[in-house]
Amino acid sequence: MKEKKITGNTAGVRRTALEDIRSLFDMAPQPGEYCSTEMIEAICAHTAALNREIGVYISRDGEILDVKIGTSDHVSGTDSQKRRSANGLNGVRCIHTHPGGSPVLSEADTSMMHKLLMDSICAVGVDAQGRMTGIHAAFFTGEADDLTEEGYPDIEALNDTPWLRRITEAGRSLSLLPDDEEAPEKAILVSIDRNETLDELRALAEASGAQVVKKIWQNKAVKDTAYYIGPGKADEIRMEAQILNADLVIFDDELSGKQIRNLEDRIGIKVIDRTALILDIFAQRALSEEGKLQVAAAQARYRSGKLIGQGLVLSRLGGGIGTRGPGETQLEMDRRVIRRQLKVLEDRLDQMESRRASRRKQREKNETPIVALVGYTNTGKSTLMNRMSNAGVLVRDQLFATLDAVSKSVSDTETPFILVDTVGFIDKLPHDLVRAFRSTLEEAALADVLVLVHDASDPRLEEHRQTVLNVLEELGAASQPRIEALNKADKVDHVIPVNEHSVAISALTGKGIDDLKRMILDVLQKDDRDYSVFIPYSRFQTAAKLEQYGRVREFKDEDTGRRMIISMKEKDRHQAEKRLGIVLEEV
Repeated sequence: MKEKKITGNTAGVRRTALEDIRSLFDMAPQPGEYCSTEMIEAICAHTAALNREIGVYISRDGEILDVKIGTSDHVSGTDSQKRRSANGLNGVRCIHTHPGGSPVLSEADTSMMHKLLMDSICAVGVDAQGRMTGIHAAFFTGEADDLTEEGYPDIEALNDTPWLRRITEAGRSLSLLPDDEEAPEKAILVSIDRNETLDELRALAEASGAQVVKKIWQNKAVKDTAYYIGPGKADEIRMEAQILNADLVIFDDELSGKQIRNLEDRIGIKVIDRTALILDIFAQRALSEEGKLQVAAAQARYRSGKLIGQGLVLSRLGGGIGTRGPGETQLEMDRRVIRRQLKVLEDRLDQMESRRASRRKQREKNETPIVALVGYTNTGKSTLMNRMSNAGVLVRDQLFATLDAVSKSVSDTETPFILVDTVGFIDKLPHDLVRAFRSTLEEAALADVLVLVHDASDPRLEEHRQTVLNVLEELGAASQPRIEALNKADKVDHVIPVNEHSVAISALTGKGIDDLKRMILDVLQKDDRDYSVFIPYSRFQTAAKLEQYGRVREFKDEDTGRRMIISMKEKDRHQAEKRLGIVLEEV
């Protein structure tokens, strides 16, 4: 049997009053009756006493599913309601009060009916003495989700209308309309950081496939421990969500499990934080097996801290932004199950890291230097990768368009090198992601040269540059030689200031690419020295092998062999002498 529990805004309501309101569960309508007169009289009296809306939710077969207390101007939907069923509507009607006397349905009322595809919604005007001033009810017409609203002098007049037949006919028509399951989720964005951060959150939301319908910024210095924002602001968001028919609210910071639960209870729709949003984008974009495993591991760690025992956050089964991924997406698992899952994922990632370490040792054995492209997301690293190496990396004007590390040889330079494109960094990069992608990002930590790619046209260039430096510090990659490439110079109408360690480029047009390559070679060749050696013609293959250890600067063929001047590092000289059986004399 369903528990007869009063939900909603019960704060400050005496226990005896709640007991009286609970009696509404015993006032179910008769078959074919929209609502009982007894119930209307009771909800009017309770509304006048509390100066709050009272909402009663009734199934099509007359069962009272939920009784909610709202605020003075709003009552939210009920957890018993679902989206469109096979017969078009969800089989639930709502009867609620309007303190202040007006029975006219509000925009929030009709938005809730549209969003949840309710059978009907009814508003009862109530004056200060608890008297009913009128009744308005809305029904679907059956044509493209259109509503019709009609006024009635009393509940008997409403009960005399063929309301059940109208609902049934409208449901049949609506069930034939095209399904909109593929429509993007409508998102409201919320931040208490600077207003400018909402622009980046919007880009992230759109990258995940959401349609942003509202951006809300609250100037709040201290986070609320229960709601992150204030409860009053949460109520404002609830109203906006109903009016805009929003599906989720995205917060520009990481929330605790308690905050997510409280916000979802207060707002009535799905709530996710910035970390869940970024994880969702990674889940969509990861293509390689390792990338998918890394995302699954990060999601498992994130979810283990969000198991809070109740709320909408625990009822998702993998539908929509913040809930999908290559790993297990059902949040009802307990921490023990998550730990077991995480152990399996980390074991597989360790195996892959071992293989990568072997490949890295082979590269070191072959003395091939590594140049890593790092930078804030969407600064043009992939475009630069393609420009320098013809790698064919996917390029989109979108945050985190590329996740999986790509390596490509650049051989059209004096010193060939391996160019590595890494995942972009971002402000407030989730720690679990840094941890999960550490093995991939170690390519940057172990590179011979780091090329920090910046968007020269970005007004937040210095901010984003500092974010990149902070992440590199966390990865232990702060000491490598680095070059700063100020990309997208074609979008800037002023002179870009550069120095001996930076260069203005356009990966799109090719401007400055030769200069960048020259700077990379200057770093790679910085410690090179010139050595002289004579190779007899009888050992001519040795001359070819010697070129693997350095750059031949000049050579001269003599009567019995070839004299060569070759530039290389000291450590390479010793290896060449040992393996080739020659003597190299410094010039």
